[in-house]
Amino acid sequence: MALVIFDYDGVLANTLDDLIRFGQEACNQLGVYHVVTKNDLSNLEVMSFSTYGRACEVPEHLIDEFVKISLNLFAEKESPPAIFDGLNDVIKHLSSKHKIAIVTTNSSQNVRAFLTKHGLESLVHAVYGVDTPGSKAQKISIARERFVENGEAVFMIGDALSDIRAAKEAGVTSIAVTWGHQSLETLLRGEPDYVVNSPQDLVEIIER
Repeated sequence: MALVIFDYDGVLANTLDDLIRFGQEACNQLGVYHVVTKNDLSNLEVMSFSTYGRACEVPEHLIDEFVKISLNLFAEKESPPAIFDGLNDVIKHLSSKHKIAIVTTNSSQNVRAFLTKHGLESLVHAVYGVDTPGSKAQKISIARERFVENGEAVFMIGDALSDIRAAKEAGVTSIAVTWGHQSLETLLRGEPDYVVNSPQDLVEIIER
């Protein structure tokens, strides 16, 4: 049995359009003139709402407000985002044999609404969101301490350079996915242990 940790935005949830739209709305509300594009996300060294705000030229004293507005816009969305094709079945399969957790810079509330919408809430053992203190690496370590008892393998699945670096800092196996927010070129800078192009590839790696 392994511990399988997923990032949320860009790995499970197809939130790119929402991130761009809500980032633009947050900038507009704060009086920041910036046209938000995918490039504001794709080149981030650390994938978080605060670094996203800085990429959108939000002044430092308004970053916390940018984060708050963005998270609230996600929470107020009528329907949680779509799940990437194939991941619903992959999570159902993996959860029958392994522990599943989510570590994200989004809020736990938003993630749990997504899980409920897609019928996955009972399959995920823990969610560590922006409301959980600590860095992403620290949250990976918290999950490992909670769920790993006998040296079982731990996998961190992410779509961002910062996910890979967090996995390495925490001493766990990193899996980079190519369907998310950052380019393969950016992901390879982190030297992930594995790169996958489809959700089904995850099962093969985790269960080999």
